[in-house]
Amino acid sequence: MPGERTRLDAGERRAQLVALAVGSLADTPLDALTIPALARRAGVSRGLLFHYFGSHDGLHRIVLETARDAMLHATEPAPELPPRARLRDTLSRTVGFVRDHGGTFASLVRGPASTDPDAREIIDQARRAQADRVVAVFVEQGVADTDDLHRAARAWIAFVEELLVGVARGEEPAGDPLVDYLVRSAEAVVAALSVVE
Repeated sequence: MPGERTRLDAGERRAQLVALAVGSLADTPLDALTIPALARRAGVSRGLLFHYFGSHDGLHRIVLETARDAMLHATEPAPELPPRARLRDTLSRTVGFVRDHGGTFASLVRGPASTDPDAREIIDQARRAQADRVVAVFVEQGVADTDDLHRAARAWIAFVEELLVGVARGEEPAGDPLVDYLVRSAEAVVAALSVVE
């Protein structure tokens, strides 16, 4: 029948609401994503959202975790590639993700992560995962797996984030020249380690 609604089970309904909330990050900062606003957008009661998420903090936590996981999944490099090509692949995927989901990316790295400790930890988990990808590339190329290498990779991730926030805001071009620049910058940072050791 036209207009007949499909009844979702609890897991499907929750997943639908999480997807809607994550999608809202494209045009709504996380701190403006409230249970009443999401309830209106979803056409459901506030009580249902409180049932699934418990509180505004619970909603924000699941939204950040879901967005983080989606970003890490979307930027996972092809594992069969050799190290340098794998670095380029993950950077190309990252630039593409930011180009296509700039609002979500900006909400992740420039939103509540800077002030809320729980949110900051969720985002820092993504940063550590990305830094670990970089470390793995250089260790495979013969660079010693040292604390200095890990620190350099984390610092480089902060540099990349700053450039990508510019992409998300439309201030920086997103394409092969940027990816090439990021690859060279990673190599330069790692090469500089031998100078300071």
